[in-house]
Amino acid sequence: MKKIFNLIIGAFLCVSCGDFLHEYSQDLTYANSCADLDEILIGNGYMKQSDNLTLFYYGSDYGYYPYLHIMDDDSEESLTGQVFLDFAGNPVYYMRNFYAWAKNPFIGYNGSIFKDVDWKRMYEHIGYLNVIISYVKEFPSDPIEMRRRIKGEALFLRAGYYFMLVNLYANPYSRETADRDPGVPLNLTEYIEAKYFARESVATIYKQIVTDLQDAINNLEGIQQPTIYRANEVSARTLLSRVYLYMGEWQLAINECNKIMELGCKLRDLNDFNPGNGVPGETERDYFNTSDSPEVFFTQGSPTVGLLMDNNFGNVRYRVSDELYALYSKYESQGLEDLRKTCFLEQSRTSGESSNYYMRKSPDNQYANWNITLPKPTVFDSFILRAAEVYLNKAEAEAMLDQPEAANTLKALMDKRYADHKYPSVDGLNGKSMIDFIREERRKELSFEGHRWFDLRRYAVSHKYPEKRSISHAVYRSATSYGEKAPLDRIYKLKPYGEDNAWVLPIPPEELVFNNGVLIDNPPREDRN
Repeated sequence: MKKIFNLIIGAFLCVSCGDFLHEYSQDLTYANSCADLDEILIGNGYMKQSDNLTLFYYGSDYGYYPYLHIMDDDSEESLTGQVFLDFAGNPVYYMRNFYAWAKNPFIGYNGSIFKDVDWKRMYEHIGYLNVIISYVKEFPSDPIEMRRRIKGEALFLRAGYYFMLVNLYANPYSRETADRDPGVPLNLTEYIEAKYFARESVATIYKQIVTDLQDAINNLEGIQQPTIYRANEVSARTLLSRVYLYMGEWQLAINECNKIMELGCKLRDLNDFNPGNGVPGETERDYFNTSDSPEVFFTQGSPTVGLLMDNNFGNVRYRVSDELYALYSKYESQGLEDLRKTCFLEQSRTSGESSNYYMRKSPDNQYANWNITLPKPTVFDSFILRAAEVYLNKAEAEAMLDQPEAANTLKALMDKRYADHKYPSVDGLNGKSMIDFIREERRKELSFEGHRWFDLRRYAVSHKYPEKRSISHAVYRSATSYGEKAPLDRIYKLKPYGEDNAWVLPIPPEELVFNNGVLIDNPPREDRN
């Protein structure tokens, strides 16, 4: 029986209902079967994929929330190069005000204002997912496994988008204040609601995320997916373990990690990894995050880190911070080699920049698109779930509960990350010293995969071993001639969480206007100019 799906679009918050119906409802006007819903899920539920970019642009389908990788303490602007910051293909053109935690980060280097496309896109995805979740039951003649799979994937994705939204636009989850802190608008209906949208509490959003992930797990249990680009049970459990970790529900996080390990959670041994000699564009080397890696459970979106850090044109871009780089070398004085230093990082090829390093867990998408012999990125930093996170989530939760198993969980990971399987001793660590060690391992392992900014926020409100940090970012002036080195302009400082409002993004202004004062913005950010 043909079903007419023209009721969905109240879920979309960024334009008027009329505009959205006109622009987006065609794909959902008719669906005859679960196969049609599956096509909608692929085309509109999952993130748009842009893996053929050679220049950086923010907007449209050009990668999701790239600023997440440069607001924290793992990134710095590069120091040299032929610098023309008013060139729109330079990521600094778009990202400078995110990097400097500006009052309005959505202003380009030349003062031009651009829209927050991430809020728009994620709520757009949610609108489609709400319809799929609601209507999959309308096709009882289709195979039950197909119906379960489609619903499970949609629930997982909806949870993932709300997780990103609440962590970008709201305070981190604190058990003391989560029920009072404003989160983001929550819409779960597939039909138009004649109302304006307010912000639900952070606690309400997290409760819905947990519910969606639990339902996703129930629907995806036992279902095999042919690709890492479709969510499965392990993906849902991994994200749920992260959510529980953020909430301080440590035993629940451990339970999920244990189940994942029962289902299969294999680590890649970097002792068998060929990092090449660090020359950009080199063909004879391995990349860590690839679609055939046994570690990767799920990924979606686009590769943005390669574009943020690539320096093909000699422009000022971003590099691995000195502080993060030093962590990879921390135990060399003890004769211990952290293989992530050579397997994850690549030295700059620009003259005078030998001390600069770039993150290269995946192939460089610029080089790949200019040279057909090079691999293209197949794992995307917009959204990635992999085995190492499971070990780190489990170890952190165990350490928070003072469980001695934390040491063995860490050893299992480090055994695959240090040369000749010789790694730092953790047997004498406990309490805060163990947590500090785990946080350093997490920072090194999950660097530039969308974790660090969120981790810094949640550490600040942790009810056990809280840690607050300030961050300093140096910025550089535009060059006046070809080949000129970028002169230092100034240093911006982000004060610790609780003392600075820039740990949270502002709500898009068009949303505030459209929702007629019902939707309230976050406290204003400091004017740092």
